[in-house]
Amino acid sequence: MRVCSIVGARPQFVKAAVVSRKLRDVGEEVLVHTGQHYDEEMSDVFFEELDIPEPDYNLGVQSDTHGRQTAKMIAALEPVLEEVSPDALLLYGDTNSTLAGAIVGAKRDVAVAHVEAGLRSDDREMPEEINRIMTDHASELCFAPSEAAVRNLAQEGISEGVYWTGDVMYDALLEARERSQEASTILENLGLENGEFVLATVHRQRNTDVRENLESIVSALADAPLPVVFPAHPRTVERLREYGLWERTTDALEVIEPQGYLDFVRLLDAAERIATDSGGVQKEAFFLETRCITLRSETEWVETVDAGWNRLVGSDADRIRDALATDWDPDSHPRPYGDGLASRRIVTLLRREIDGEVEVEDVEIDEPTRGIEAVPLD
Repeated sequence: MRVCSIVGARPQFVKAAVVSRKLRDVGEEVLVHTGQHYDEEMSDVFFEELDIPEPDYNLGVQSDTHGRQTAKMIAALEPVLEEVSPDALLLYGDTNSTLAGAIVGAKRDVAVAHVEAGLRSDDREMPEEINRIMTDHASELCFAPSEAAVRNLAQEGISEGVYWTGDVMYDALLEARERSQEASTILENLGLENGEFVLATVHRQRNTDVRENLESIVSALADAPLPVVFPAHPRTVERLREYGLWERTTDALEVIEPQGYLDFVRLLDAAERIATDSGGVQKEAFFLETRCITLRSETEWVETVDAGWNRLVGSDADRIRDALATDWDPDSHPRPYGDGLASRRIVTLLRREIDGEVEVEDVEIDEPTRGIEAVPLD
């Protein structure tokens, strides 16, 4: 079994780490890095910390408009697939790297498999939403992290090749939390105490590329009742300087460089709460039982809101201030994203699809449930 895995951004490096280790135990993996996140802070350090083998191919496609970046990736990926001739193409999440892989894979004789299939924010103005929808419809195998994701696919007429596997990010975080507590010194380095600070991240274009939105967010974070630690995304730094907000931000917030995965997990685990516009960080916060304030008006991770761990506030300064100052205690911590065995299930399903057989000791696959094929989580 030869699988070509395509990654390009931080969340994909994290997800691929746990799947790749299991995949390489039973087959051959060719890892392709598109270069979407290309500087050391946003890319190389994750491969080092997560013990991911160096990519077999680095396409070097860097920042550009969505259309041009995706087109460059498609052009660069096609000759790689011609050379590698994989049995399956494994894609993660909702980036331009994901969509480019789906388009190239759908036009070749290769099984396209999508990890995190079925997520929907119901906001088609988000580039990520378009990427998700198009990738799911181009995929032969859809690995859904939750029951809600399965239902979303069914509503769009996608029922064959759909599997409820659980979420690979949960697998990764279970490993990273323990490792970060042992290895990370970020709290000591910054002079922070558990539960005595707010963590913040901002990177989505709707917030960074609209001055009013970014200024509103900075203004609200500056009024937080606890110190705010702000690992600043390179694009966000660029916009803060462009809009004349850099000095104000650095005066009010503890602005730090983007962190490696283990240090970031340590910060997220220790924070009193987090304010973010990242989809992946919302979910990581939920796994770590850190309350989350989402700087968006919608989320693809609706279960985190339903469970009371996540509040959607958009970029409205008053709503952000209120969410930062108000104390709330979620009633419970359900487990809608599985049991930490998603990566094992995904590899088993790939083997079944490609090799036509699964070893007895691997994860058992049940018969179709509720009209779709599902992998049991109990």
